[in-house]
Amino acid sequence: MPVALAVLLFLAGAAVSLSTSYVLVTRLERIGERLGLSEALLGVVAALAADAPEITSAVAALTSGQGKIGAGVIIGSNVFNLAALLGLGAVVAGGIALHRRVVLLGGVVGIWIAAACLVTAAGLLSPAAGLIAVLVVLLPYLAVLGAGHARLQRIAPAWRWETWLGEAVAEEEQELEEVIRPQQGRGRDVAVAAAGLVVVVVASVTMERSASLLGTRFGVPDIITGGVVLAAVTSLPNAVAAVYLAAKGRGAAMLSTTLNSNALNVTAGLLIPATITGLGPPSPHAVLIAVWYLVLTLASLAFAYRDSGVSRVTGALIIGAYLVFLGSLLATAHAASSDPALTVIPLVVVAVSTGAGLARRPGRRRRQRGTAR
Repeated sequence: MPVALAVLLFLAGAAVSLSTSYVLVTRLERIGERLGLSEALLGVVAALAADAPEITSAVAALTSGQGKIGAGVIIGSNVFNLAALLGLGAVVAGGIALHRRVVLLGGVVGIWIAAACLVTAAGLLSPAAGLIAVLVVLLPYLAVLGAGHARLQRIAPAWRWETWLGEAVAEEEQELEEVIRPQQGRGRDVAVAAAGLVVVVVASVTMERSASLLGTRFGVPDIITGGVVLAAVTSLPNAVAAVYLAAKGRGAAMLSTTLNSNALNVTAGLLIPATITGLGPPSPHAVLIAVWYLVLTLASLAFAYRDSGVSRVTGALIIGAYLVFLGSLLATAHAASSDPALTVIPLVVVAVSTGAGLARRPGRRRRQRGTAR
């Protein structure tokens, strides 16, 4: 295939996939509203629809035996989401206030899934075992979100944690209700959603195939093609939406959106197809991305919990950590056996910077804003 045609197909596939995913999100939200889903579960549905391009691209790569690209798209997208949704959103908004219970509820699930992703990418667990480990936590979490605050209130709390759980779900719904306000769906929305899904699948497969061909033609390592190029391009709709909402002062939903998106990426885009097709031998570069995914998740959640939100400074720190991650990945991508210092030193720098930031007491204004939430 000529290079010019491959470039044209990549750009066309990206444009069609990303624009159609927006239509898919809105229609699925309407269908969910018609089915009576809670705001929190509607947020999960919206995240799944928005993740369609990266999930489809990853599945296409895995089924064609390109494990590095498939794993890179999913894990790289998750790292990008943390920087673009939380980091950039906080910088644009000047800070995002969050409920601590929401941070803890979603954070436990997010950290567990990031850890399961790492041990699976490292070959310590098979994809099937990793999938089971994820579902053990993810399914109860989705069940709680699906029950909603109103239903949880009707259950007589036998233990203190049940009351806490109901309050956490209520606060998450409160953060999402300003963002998710769909109309009730009709039969036409089902047809549009089905057609949109087909279009997204075809366009995303075209985008992945052309990107792989261009990467091979120009000698770009698979992990860069998947973990940087496709990861960033397929995550752009989430990033644009996050910046828009943050600019409008409605950035509180970004934490739930980010964590739900990352959880669904790992589950539907990596572990389920890898259970069927296999993941191949462990790739040091895929493991590197997975380590950064876990480290940035831990750092972001630690600041969000301490400060009851994400400040502009913390957002800048998250973006800076992502840039360090890109530098580390680019420095090691072309080497079969890279210098460990190129991997360890950047991680140590980010870890030390995070520790130093957490050791500082938040400013008075930030504490007051946190208690107001």
